[in-house]
Amino acid sequence: MAIADVKKNAQAKMEKTLNSLSEELKKVRTGRAQVSMLDGIRVNYYGTPSPLSQVASISTPDAKSFLIAPWEVAILKDIEQAIIKSELGMAPMNDGKVIRLKVPDLTEERRKDLAKQVKKIAEEARVAVRMARRDANDEVKKLQKDKAVSEDEGKKAEADIQKVTDDFIKKVDQVAEEKEKAILTI
Repeated sequence: MAIADVKKNAQAKMEKTLNSLSEELKKVRTGRAQVSMLDGIRVNYYGTPSPLSQVASISTPDAKSFLIAPWEVAILKDIEQAIIKSELGMAPMNDGKVIRLKVPDLTEERRKDLAKQVKKIAEEARVAVRMARRDANDEVKKLQKDKAVSEDEGKKAEADIQKVTDDFIKKVDQVAEEKEKAILTI
């Protein structure tokens, strides 16, 4: 394996970590209605747990509510039960054709808890980026030990890997900061 491959693999791992962070942060609630908040809800659809988005149309008529229109009216109760069982903290209002969900306002205390949760998720992402760096540096050292690359090339590769790591840590911090700002904004 060449140094270029080691760098490429490390960067790919860091990209995956950043994408994973973004996906994880989508699940953290802000004060606004976002369809991604309902991604984790599974509805018992004829005995099969199915994602809510596959059994109903989900829309956000305004910033504080959802409108869920099932493809089949018969599963309204199942959707309602799935929402109640999820830990969203929203009470579904069933009018016989659609379900309405109102996103409750976040209290200051809850906002701070969510901000802490974002920091924790971001720290896990930073650790994953650093682990990718460590793995890449170990590969470089192994190449040096096997005399596949010179010591100077190894040092340069480690410096390049560190630079990429620093860039990804900055990106992680930036993404987390944006989410935190969205949560703390009233």
